[in-house]
Amino acid sequence: MLNDLIAEYPTAPKEKLENVLSCAYALASPESSELGLHDFPIEKVPIVAKLIYNNPSVSPNNVLKRLYPYESFMNPDGKRSVNGILSSFCPENGDEAINRHVTSVGRPDNQNEAEVLLDNSKRFKVPSGNATSINVAAVFPEFVDTNYQNAVLSDLALSHSAADICIIGPRGSGKTAIVNRFATTFHYNVETVSLYQDLTARDLIQQRTTLPNGDTVWKYSPLVVAAIEGKLAVLDGLHRLHLSTLSVLHRLIQDRDLQLHDGTRLLRSDRYDKLAKKLGVDVMDKSNIIRVHPAFRIMALAEPPGGTIPQWITPEVLNMFIFHELRPLSAVEELKIVQHLYPNSVKPMKRLVAVTKKLRESSDIYLNSLAPSLSTRQLLRISKRLDKYPDSDFYSIVNKACLSQFLPQLTKQMLEKTLYSCSIQPISENVEDSSINCKYDDDYLTIGNTTIARYKTSASSKVPNILFYDLPQHLKQLELMLQDFVLGEHLLLVGNQGVGKNKLVDRFLQLVNRPREYIQLHRDTTVQSLTSQQTVIDGVLQIEDSPLVKAVKNGYVLVIDEADKAPAHVTCVLKNLVETGNMRLADGRQIISNANIVNDDSMIVLHPDFRMIVLANRPGFPFLGNNLFSTLGDVFSCHIVDNPSRESETQLLKSYGPDVSVEVIDQVIAAFGDLRQLFDQNLVSYPYSTREAVNIIKHLQIYPQDTLLDAIRNVFDFDCYSKEAQEVITNVLNKHKLPIKLSPWAGPTQKKNLQITVEKESGLDVSSPKHGKVDEKNEPHVGGNTWAGGTGGRDTAGLGGKGGPYRLDAKHKVFQVSDAEKDAVPEHVKEAARQMGQKAYKERLKEIEMTEYDDKVYNEYSLPVKNQVQALRVILNSLQAKSQERQWVRHQTSGELDDSKLIEGVIGERSIYRKRGNVDPQIGAPQLKPKRLRFIVDVSGSMYRFNNYDGRLDRELEAVIMVMEALSGFEDKISYDIVGHSGETECLKFVDKSNPPTDNKRRLDVIKKMHAHTQFCMAGDNTLQSVIYAQKTLEAERTDFDEAIIILLSDANLSRYNIRPDRLAAALNLSEDVQSFAIFIGSLGDQADMLTKSLPAGKSFVCMDLKNIPQIIQQIFMSSIMSVF
Repeated sequence: MLNDLIAEYPTAPKEKLENVLSCAYALASPESSELGLHDFPIEKVPIVAKLIYNNPSVSPNNVLKRLYPYESFMNPDGKRSVNGILSSFCPENGDEAINRHVTSVGRPDNQNEAEVLLDNSKRFKVPSGNATSINVAAVFPEFVDTNYQNAVLSDLALSHSAADICIIGPRGSGKTAIVNRFATTFHYNVETVSLYQDLTARDLIQQRTTLPNGDTVWKYSPLVVAAIEGKLAVLDGLHRLHLSTLSVLHRLIQDRDLQLHDGTRLLRSDRYDKLAKKLGVDVMDKSNIIRVHPAFRIMALAEPPGGTIPQWITPEVLNMFIFHELRPLSAVEELKIVQHLYPNSVKPMKRLVAVTKKLRESSDIYLNSLAPSLSTRQLLRISKRLDKYPDSDFYSIVNKACLSQFLPQLTKQMLEKTLYSCSIQPISENVEDSSINCKYDDDYLTIGNTTIARYKTSASSKVPNILFYDLPQHLKQLELMLQDFVLGEHLLLVGNQGVGKNKLVDRFLQLVNRPREYIQLHRDTTVQSLTSQQTVIDGVLQIEDSPLVKAVKNGYVLVIDEADKAPAHVTCVLKNLVETGNMRLADGRQIISNANIVNDDSMIVLHPDFRMIVLANRPGFPFLGNNLFSTLGDVFSCHIVDNPSRESETQLLKSYGPDVSVEVIDQVIAAFGDLRQLFDQNLVSYPYSTREAVNIIKHLQIYPQDTLLDAIRNVFDFDCYSKEAQEVITNVLNKHKLPIKLSPWAGPTQKKNLQITVEKESGLDVSSPKHGKVDEKNEPHVGGNTWAGGTGGRDTAGLGGKGGPYRLDAKHKVFQVSDAEKDAVPEHVKEAARQMGQKAYKERLKEIEMTEYDDKVYNEYSLPVKNQVQALRVILNSLQAKSQERQWVRHQTSGELDDSKLIEGVIGERSIYRKRGNVDPQIGAPQLKPKRLRFIVDVSGSMYRFNNYDGRLDRELEAVIMVMEALSGFEDKISYDIVGHSGETECLKFVDKSNPPTDNKRRLDVIKKMHAHTQFCMAGDNTLQSVIYAQKTLEAERTDFDEAIIILLSDANLSRYNIRPDRLAAALNLSEDVQSFAIFIGSLGDQADMLTKSLPAGKSFVCMDLKNIPQIIQQIFMSSIMSVF
């Protein structure tokens, strides 16, 4: 192949061609396949040679990455393997220009080719579009050049000379902006094709429609139009397209050849010209053979795999494009853009850019997951607001952008710490401004300090007119929305059900006098139904405009309600409309911005007054909709809508119930406040918003003869069918003296005796270890070597003494001998005690195996955490149900009529129905693997010794019960085991991942064995060794699981064994592939707090309260394990 390449590209440096070939064949070798690497597209090596020929200074490493973008789709092991191969054959030589740029693009008149001059030195020819003016491709007027983007454009120009291009980059990284600049530079008109999951292979190239007389005809898709007319086809959202649909483009991309459904064939320009010269153009037209324009190019945009985006970069896709990986702009580059566009906001934005830099560079997966929320697009939106409204609450703006209120507590704390480190703090206490007011007349509206001219419209019937009570909190929210409206933003309101999102929007539109169109989405919403409504009348397909199209045409505000309920790939089609003002409708028409006005019936001009307000529930549990914020959040200005404050809610309820007693209103508000806190802790499954409180008060106002019990039951009757909800709700309502006819419940209480420890010197020697005599009266014994269960003695089983065989707690005040005195015990006595302890431990294990199940003992540890177990299981069950939700299966002969196949029904096809069913995974899709979880529990002697001091052992046993009960039934999703560490061992297995306990008897045996080991083991500590051993073990199993997590339960008494915090931190961060956390459940003094401050943020927790440990474990689960569903 080398000789062929040299013959075709004689001026290309031979050494670079040799390096490229060596590297390519190494990546395509069987040995690389055994390492799990994707097949290298060896057939595209000639393209690399052409790139080197056009620009001899380009490095082989650079161009090889364009064929094989391994940084975007490989795991860390694969990246290391490829880096090793590249460094061997194509090392970076550092001679490539950093400030690469396109110097000029020369295009002779009426030609489809342009000459590019790179870096004032390299010249080569590229295809060129036929646009004649700069009003092309909806160029962003705010575009600011940076060195990086100039270099990207230079690289794109080089790739453009050889093949079609795919740009891979995270959302908000500037993909759309760089494409528009590329189109302008090379004189292209852009044809955007929004890709989505349900897009069929047929619709991608042709669509069927009807003529006014009822005849059915085929209509070219935007992609085919671009191919014929020589436009730049932008495939937006390649990662969302089904692989089977993408495969139809192979011939078009590689050969510029495509067979259409109506028999028409597209043919590459040179082949068409040869045939036309031989046969004549008339023959070609009669044969339905159409010439592909030589300037036609495809540019695909996609996000890298990972998280919710499946692996879409397959060997098949690698053969289709030249790839460019686009990184987010650096802090310096972003500040340069801010300085240019919004100079008044630079000072605060420096702090926010520093936060963004920390999030993007963080090795912690939770912090790093927040980085897309502060994309370049979002930073510019915040800068724009600060430039216009410099008195805005900067801290609040940043938290809204990240939706911090709805983050798991663990992630939220880490974000707060990062913000504080960059001096982004609340301005003052969150005190409600009661002085804010709203004034308006026919011409102007003023809310707070913001004034706007009211809209003049003839469609007054479409302006909402509702009953609304002005509250200070709501008025502040309306003012913030008004400011964003002034800035030209589209709005996204996120909040729990019943907090008043619709009320706020209707009131807002009423105040600004804007007409609206309303659409409510649901799980069956399709792209077709979102953009048009199709009906068949007298055999002719009639298309009615959807509310979206009506709003676009007339300049109304489109309110999209329940946006999170629709599939993500449906709502994603709105992205291009919000970003650029362009959107292709399902019926073939296209919405275009004012910059692209064309006299064409198929074009719908975007009205300059059009706005969009999207309403969605909070992401995650309990609403379990699609996470709209993760896909579209940074193209909207986000507002969090919360329940009113206590003062505002009191004012609101008094407005709805002026005759209801203040005492009842206060009781209702207090009870609902407690219920919302329980919801935040995941102990109830519904947020109990203001809507329910208002309903109770409205009932009492309208029906004063009804009792308070009747009004309350209207809200809570549904919860009577859940035993767990009954207990929690009844407890809260009884606390606030509200009547309820749910079963009364009193939670289990355990009386804890406070243990007092007194250190003393015994001054006596030890002889031989023994159990000691049993005192039937259980009287306290201090010192001596006679009685079992004594304290501060010697030789016998007890607490606080020395030389005994094992520990025995008789629940007395403890007298503790010093460590020095314990260390002075002779070795032969220690060995005898160790042997006697081991013998007693083995006898105890046999006894546990033979003991019948004791429900009373099990309930002592199970009942205190049953609410937490229930909450976690509700979340897991709901997420599992969501992951197993059936999808629409199309092309059926029975079921529900598919609105996208109406024309097929007109012409007599039978497979025009759809129905819900389980969809098989895509061919070649990666196998879904379970999460791997290891619990390391502390079963050292100190757990038993100090249990009466702070209850650490009881807390640990309850936590283990919670884990085993909560994860029961989810073994296919979460593979877990439980091991212990003590002075004797670093890994004592209590639960095996292949055989977790499935009944209460086995679970009780687990905690009995843990308890027994803490009693009979020798003193010592293997915390570090246990963490390191677990990291290495789970890392070796990495290929069998999707993610590995370690949770260490331990006391904080590490300094006694000379274990420094930095050593524990190093152990927790030993492996990049294993996430590790430490929970300290016992502490002498402030040991645990001091240790936590010394460990990495978010990696450690202190739990001295019985109720908190399940919640901490829930936070870790919700931050990591939940992503398996």
